Amino acid sequence: MGCSRNCGLIAGAVIGAVLAVFGGILMPVGDMLIQKTIKKEVVLEEGTIAFKNWVKTGTDVYRQFWIFDVQNPDEVAVNSTKIKVKQRGPYTYRVRYLAKENITQDSENHTVSFLQPNGAIFEPSLSVGTENDTFTILNLAVAAAPHLYPNSFVQGILNSLIKKSKSSMFQNRTLKELLWGYTDPFLNLVPYPIATTVGVFYPYNNTADGVYKVFNGKDDISKVAIIDTYKGKKNLLYWSSYCDMINGTDAASFPPFVEKTRILRFFSSDICRSIYAVFTAEMNLKGIPVYRFTLPSLAFASPSENPDNHCFCTEQIISKNCTLYGVLDISKCKEGKPVYISLPHFLHGSPELAEPIEGLSPNEEEHRTYLDVEPITGFTLRFAKRLQINILVKPAKKIEALKNLKHNYIVPILWLNETGTIGDEKAEMFRNQVTGKINLLGLVEIVLLSVGVVMFIAFMISYCACRSKKVN
Repeated sequence: MGCSRNCGLIAGAVIGAVLAVFGGILMPVGDMLIQKTIKKEVVLEEGTIAFKNWVKTGTDVYRQFWIFDVQNPDEVAVNSTKIKVKQRGPYTYRVRYLAKENITQDSENHTVSFLQPNGAIFEPSLSVGTENDTFTILNLAVAAAPHLYPNSFVQGILNSLIKKSKSSMFQNRTLKELLWGYTDPFLNLVPYPIATTVGVFYPYNNTADGVYKVFNGKDDISKVAIIDTYKGKKNLLYWSSYCDMINGTDAASFPPFVEKTRILRFFSSDICRSIYAVFTAEMNLKGIPVYRFTLPSLAFASPSENPDNHCFCTEQIISKNCTLYGVLDISKCKEGKPVYISLPHFLHGSPELAEPIEGLSPNEEEHRTYLDVEPITGFTLRFAKRLQINILVKPAKKIEALKNLKHNYIVPILWLNETGTIGDEKAEMFRNQVTGKINLLGLVEIVLLSVGVVMFIAFMISYCACRSKKVN
């Protein structure tokens, strides 16, 4: 009877040890299976989960606009006072709803090239008004004139045309005109061939961004979706390449197995450069664990603090010897137009940027840019890209509309918030196909290991107790 009992205890301990060992063995094997499946499904080729969502996003993406409506245009033009602005918005458009075009795989170089069509559909139910709402804004053509034509004689000629067209430093424009373009009366009088249509995002609808060429990850999963080359507008291409500003992905996805220490780089042709985000928090999005990566203040720092920004310091006066921070001069890729980008309301910017502007209220929560990335696949499941478009206007003695200005202004025109969040149906599918299977496998591993360890310890304690009694 004693022998039988001892044998039973030993057998139980052995079974527990086997279960523990099996659970321990299953962990690396399970991890290998997960990695193998993920590496297969994130490759950008026909038949994978990644390719299907990459060709046409299954997420609704919206771009919201807030316009800075100038309240005292005459005071500014005559007395060079502070510009009083009132933020109006949001005005919402659906964007990124068109599938990629001209998709071409290169099996030799393991890349895929494509065009990204542009389109914007106004969403009245998500907006505070209509596309016909009118705003008082800076006259984009007049403000740009002294930058594009610094010669005094030429400015004298342009001044006569500005006066003839009855243009001034500020103008009234509808939302639709401001964003997507209008025929400028001043430029329409210029006697030689020149583009006469002006708009912050003109041209946009019925155009395409690219050609992009990205790595498909077939040979090296650590490079999947990373941009190899970009052939967009000539001035953007030259400048961005020269400044080493084309790197990273398009932010829709990143190479899988994202760690918190990784810096996520992504390219945006809207701002003519790549930029980056760093890990800030763990989040839960519709039952899916994600890592939040946020654009740091250093991204818009002066070149002395962030050498990556050296190409955005194009002169010494406006930039105060390249010490001004919070704005980036992108005029070189905007055909010389004095365009500056910043975070909304000059968040993280030099105090002197907001000093001549009344009505700004920078807020970290509302104005920061972030990405919520699922770390196993590298897919971006939620994002908010927030940027402000500004125009530099400076005194010009030969142009009457600008001659009374006593100093330079970096005038905020609008700020945008482009957002996208995985839908409920897609989130459920993601949980079932990815998160659920990983969690189940992990649970099985833990249960086997735990049960095995507990059984081994329990049976060994019983065996020792039994042996002790027998000796006594």
